[in-house]
Amino acid sequence: MHDSADLILQTHQLSKEFKGFTAVSKVDLSVVRGSIHALIGPNGAGKTTCFNLLTKFLEPTSGAILFNGQDITGERPAQIARRGIIRSFQISAVFPHLTPLENVRLGLQRALGTSYHFWKSEKTLAPLNDRAIALLAEVGLNDVANELTVNLPYGRKRALEIATTLAMDPELMLLDEPTQGMGHEDVHRVAELIKRVSAGRTILMVEHNMSVVSTIADTITVLQRGAVLAEGPYTEVSKNPMVMEAYMGTTNDPLQGAH
Repeated sequence: MHDSADLILQTHQLSKEFKGFTAVSKVDLSVVRGSIHALIGPNGAGKTTCFNLLTKFLEPTSGAILFNGQDITGERPAQIARRGIIRSFQISAVFPHLTPLENVRLGLQRALGTSYHFWKSEKTLAPLNDRAIALLAEVGLNDVANELTVNLPYGRKRALEIATTLAMDPELMLLDEPTQGMGHEDVHRVAELIKRVSAGRTILMVEHNMSVVSTIADTITVLQRGAVLAEGPYTEVSKNPMVMEAYMGTTNDPLQGAH
């Protein structure tokens, strides 16, 4: 067991019911500080609902959420974000008709609490430019800093989304299916990117792609019908007969092909 000081996020018996349907059932999650933790499971397993509970976009029916040992179950989404739990939202997080530089700069302004000062002169934004360029470099987008985001290929838009999330200076970064809809090359690139930006940060991700999970995740939690089926390192979890059964309907082949 981990010392509780090592745990950045814990849930105790977290549950969510919708009109008699239990979407998340008594989930105990322990995310170790500095790790990449993946939440996986078949469709309808409750992964996204779980994320929505953690960011308080949904109220849990019962159970508790602890962040750095403090109970945050009753807090609102804005309070959760201020604590440093930042979730990347698909592409909607990015403004298509701004440049990557402007997008990241907006993230930095948000983190500073000046997000609505759009009327500020360019001069006051200059100090943010250096930091924005550094973040774009971190995700390999410095060469397209001044292009229009709308013209970027899909994989690079997802990289930009990670950069704007990083701009918010997350202590815990929630990534929602970061490689969804990507071709093989982009998947590999974004997996590498997540691994790179995870240094000194904690990442909790929902991910379907098993090759990504097996390569970069330290710990994997498998959900099935809203409940935790198994948890541990990939090598251990992928050999779990219950997990094989859930994914494949067979006990022959582990998670291979369960994309």
